[in-house]
Amino acid sequence: MPNSQYIETDVVIIGGGATGTGIMRDCALRGISCILLERDDIAAGTSGRNHGLLHSGARYAVTDTESARECIQENTILKSVARHCVEDTSGLFITLPEDDLAYQDTFIASCDKAGIPTRKLTPREALAFEPNANPAMIGAVQVPDGIIDPFRLCAANVLDGKEHGGKVFNHTRVTGLIRQGATVQGVQCLHTLTGERFAIMAKQVINAAGIWGQTICEYADLNIKMFPAKGSLLIVDYRINNRVINRCRKPADADILVPGDTISLIGTTSEHIEYDQIDKLAVTPQEVDVLMREGAKLAPIMANTRVLRAYAGVRPLVSVDDDGSGRNISRGIVLLDHQARDGLEGLITITGGKLMTYRLMAEQATDLVAEKLGNRNRCQTATRPLPGSEPSKGIRKASASLVKPVYQSAYYRHGERVSHFLNESDDSQAVICECEMVTKGEVNYAIQSLDVKNLTDLRRRTRLGMGPCQGELCSYRAASLFSELAGIDGQASAGLLVDFLEERWKGVKPIFWGDALREAEFSYWIYQGLFGAGEVPMPPKAESTGAAAGAAMYDAEVKSPAPTSAADQEVSQ
Repeated sequence: MPNSQYIETDVVIIGGGATGTGIMRDCALRGISCILLERDDIAAGTSGRNHGLLHSGARYAVTDTESARECIQENTILKSVARHCVEDTSGLFITLPEDDLAYQDTFIASCDKAGIPTRKLTPREALAFEPNANPAMIGAVQVPDGIIDPFRLCAANVLDGKEHGGKVFNHTRVTGLIRQGATVQGVQCLHTLTGERFAIMAKQVINAAGIWGQTICEYADLNIKMFPAKGSLLIVDYRINNRVINRCRKPADADILVPGDTISLIGTTSEHIEYDQIDKLAVTPQEVDVLMREGAKLAPIMANTRVLRAYAGVRPLVSVDDDGSGRNISRGIVLLDHQARDGLEGLITITGGKLMTYRLMAEQATDLVAEKLGNRNRCQTATRPLPGSEPSKGIRKASASLVKPVYQSAYYRHGERVSHFLNESDDSQAVICECEMVTKGEVNYAIQSLDVKNLTDLRRRTRLGMGPCQGELCSYRAASLFSELAGIDGQASAGLLVDFLEERWKGVKPIFWGDALREAEFSYWIYQGLFGAGEVPMPPKAESTGAAAGAAMYDAEVKSPAPTSAADQEVSQ
């Protein structure tokens, strides 16, 4: 390994999901130098493949009181510190004629025990609260559920971490741990966009890779077994409910309908899969049928609603028994100090939990690291607002030239940070995506400040391409902006467009009939027939044009690092 190819830091965090980005922020706020590594893009794994529920904890109250308590506590915190990521919709647990009404009393008692406020409603009261809920319900309970945008949440954590000295390397895969005897001293990395290999030396390595954390542990010959439980979901093309609708029964498939920005999501299934399949997820026709059938029981309007796409994620469960579905495995937090547990210094694993408890998981992991590093600064993340959620900040709509839908959409996604990109100029307000009202100014901000390297990254930061047209009428515009704003050539931006369309296609395949089939054919006519997208030559992945869009910081850190000495390190592959 050449001496010019390594970096030094206090802490390396593996995994750019909610927990990893939360740890990055927590470390940076405590003055701990840190680097976050993500093999794809932030929130590209499990954190970005769920239903975006701001749990009240009620879903776990009957089966997992501890997790339910953690959820309601974090629910309250996130409504305060992550306001621009949260919509406080409230929620309903409804009992249908085929369900056991007696379960409702058990449910309410369990919520009371966990500290979750509830309000019992009559069916008429529930329908007034959520008109699209099933009118055949025989009972309902209101709970403080809400919705949270995981992409926005992770991006805000990274932004705050960077502004306090942290660094993030997206599209960077960990290929091994660097060990000296019984001590982990760093990680070996591969930058997947450039093909460049390098090392990072660190005093502590935090494994926050979720379900992929088992692989990281295997690099150190540690026996940590994850239980991969696949969950599939469907997205419908508009927001059919304004309240979260849950089924008041024991956990089962398709028992929750969640509104999310401009759409609604029905989920989820739960199926055990083999560990070697976690990167080969596929939604089956049987899962689609179950989700459609059971979803219509929650809200009958869903039976006549167009399905936009299907997707699946893998829950980061730690295997503790022989449960075949994973529904009865605790969703509790698992923090492993490998020095105390396995005699291996320098490595910590944080796993289990859920999106709702990411901040608490990050606090617990950072507390342990801070203790090992002798850092006595306390956690601030429970009280310090994320960027975008600062009170009494932002720009006022002081001029008629700030178009109201443009301003409202931008402020909804970025809070007071809207002042960084939206002004009274026509250029900043030029609409690129009509479904989500994404402007040229917002695209530029995402490329320059939010670590966006391609159109899929851009989708996660801005929701471009996530509305009813699924990028059909905006992705070519956005691709052209990479030439103007990121300095890549036209051929490269065409490659970004094709990559994005291929990624979008994955979610259409499972529901490829009816309206979805007609829409896909229309998209094909546009991009193949009109633009000739199928003729665009694709460069090798290691030479992907995304690197050119944002390699400056990477080059500065990797190619001009601080001097160190690591010539005799052992690399565990």
